[in-house]
Amino acid sequence: MHVYEGISIGLYMVLMLLIGFYSYKKSTANTEEFLLGGRNLGAAVTALSAGAADMSGWLLMGLPGAMYLSGLSASWIAIGLTFGAYMNYILVAPRLRAYTEVANNAITIPVFFENRFKDKSQLLKIAASVLILIFFTLYTSAGMVSGGRLFESAFNMDYTTGLVFTSVVVVIYTFMGGFLAVSLTDFVQGAIMVLALVILPIVMIMELGGLGETFAVIREKNPDYLDLFKGTTTVGIVSLLAWGFGYFGQPHILVRFMAIDKVSDIKKARHIGISWMIFTVGGAMAVGLFGIAYLTKSDSTLMMQFDGSKEMAETIFIYLSRIMFHPLIGGFLLSAILAAVMSTISSQLLVTASSMTEDIYKALLHKEASPARMLIVSRLSVLLVAIIAILLSLNPKDSILNLVGNAWAGFGAAFGPVVLLALLWRKSTRWGALSGMLTGGIVVLLWVYIPHNYKDLYEIIPGFFAGLLVNFVVSLATFKPDDSVSEDFDKMERMLKQ
Repeated sequence: MHVYEGISIGLYMVLMLLIGFYSYKKSTANTEEFLLGGRNLGAAVTALSAGAADMSGWLLMGLPGAMYLSGLSASWIAIGLTFGAYMNYILVAPRLRAYTEVANNAITIPVFFENRFKDKSQLLKIAASVLILIFFTLYTSAGMVSGGRLFESAFNMDYTTGLVFTSVVVVIYTFMGGFLAVSLTDFVQGAIMVLALVILPIVMIMELGGLGETFAVIREKNPDYLDLFKGTTTVGIVSLLAWGFGYFGQPHILVRFMAIDKVSDIKKARHIGISWMIFTVGGAMAVGLFGIAYLTKSDSTLMMQFDGSKEMAETIFIYLSRIMFHPLIGGFLLSAILAAVMSTISSQLLVTASSMTEDIYKALLHKEASPARMLIVSRLSVLLVAIIAILLSLNPKDSILNLVGNAWAGFGAAFGPVVLLALLWRKSTRWGALSGMLTGGIVVLLWVYIPHNYKDLYEIIPGFFAGLLVNFVVSLATFKPDDSVSEDFDKMERMLKQ
């Protein structure tokens, strides 16, 4: 690592820790403060923290790498995700913010399910909590692995040293400041990400002699790079677009909507959030696409190495950041990758800890726990989940990484239909929600792990629609008018009109 890169990365880490110390003073009152920031986040912080929590290292490594190797045909996933995020703001965000407040001030997704459906059996909450604990512990572990791999590949550091360095900083600010620290650091990380992904493509275009020259070089190398449909299939396109369905069921994104100051701020957050997403996703795509032209013109030998290796292609952002900028600026750009990785780890860490605290400890072990005790348990839960995730990350196994690769589909199929029907349809019942949740999750797992001839179809498609159908049919079969459920639903709708 160049000394100037070290300075930039070091300053970034110090800033994250300072935000943690600041948030500590504001998150010591109770678990609602620690786990949901007291429901008073502004629109900008909500939007950028939701985006940063969502994207992870895929945005700055995976997407540019895919664009470099395949060209425009790799952009379907970005189109699907952007549309899915937009629909999440339209269909879910305002209703979830209102309904979680109406439903006895629910501060986690499992508690919201329990309160929305008046489920005294706690089955729905426990099932949702178990899914969150299992998948997010593994998800968090994979994020930590990404941090270790980043230091290993970008800075030639030992993997374990990079893993521990990344994890310790994230754990400190999450442990101290809770949701507020996670959201504020995500806001800063989101700003770093968008700056990096706007600056790099602009400088590349200037170096290459303008957009026209850039596209001419790409076209000369291979005109298929500029064809949206070359190198893919109808099933492939549908599967990539279907990634957008996942947004409806991601707890670490949904919790941002629950924490915004007021329902009327959702519209402003949507404008900021979708604008941020267009710039970051578009910038990441441009880095990969323009990288084809840059390497073609500057270093044909190195270009052949990038062309022949997916792992090399995924480091195109790192290579360009270093070759085109002073190490001090390059270090800032590289910290954007770290920001993407850390923002996702911290969000998943906090959601998992909140599930342990509110949905398991308080519900099953200590219903009358004092606010002070619950706050201690919340912090200890962050620490416990982090330790388990770090231990899993020390020797990463393919089975873990493969499972995490399907986690987006698992959450989207298990929780997405439940969230949508709970918010949009008053006749949705607890039995419909429980059966739909289990159906969606099981179908995803079976689709992934049982041999069949339809593996090209992304597993969220059968999982999501199976869960939606079962939820709908079982709800119709088990629906009985309930005045308290209808009253809550009416209150939610009235809040939306204020």
